[in-house]
Amino acid sequence: MSEGVKEENQLYDEINITPMLDLAYVLLVIFIIMTTASVQGVKVDMPHTTNTTALAKPQMRAITITQDGSVYLDAYPVDMTMLEERLGGYKNGNPDLPVVLKGDAAAHYDKVSAVLEVCKKLNITEVGLVTKKGQE
Repeated sequence: MSEGVKEENQLYDEINITPMLDLAYVLLVIFIIMTTASVQGVKVDMPHTTNTTALAKPQMRAITITQDGSVYLDAYPVDMTMLEERLGGYKNGNPDLPVVLKGDAAAHYDKVSAVLEVCKKLNITEVGLVTKKGQE
């Protein structure tokens, strides 16, 4: 009988680290997902100007036109109808809605003109053009 009691009170020689490794892997995966999800935007080659000032206002909307003529509203692809609908909704929420237009230097001018026409139609008066500061 004393042998059975002795086996129950035996000390462990090893620590099981499997649950700790599982937790470490889960935290690593969460970190990787959150890091890649925070990167937003559409890469374009902006034209250069000599006089630029930084524009940053709350609730600002960014419209991007790529080299191939694709239009993005806050990094989401849109066509002209969707752009007008979404900007109209934002304009209803904020009458002084500021918009910045970031166009690729090689973008077709008719796309830029069409986006500006949508802004004019919605009576959006605060429109900024994003450029890179060039060499003086």
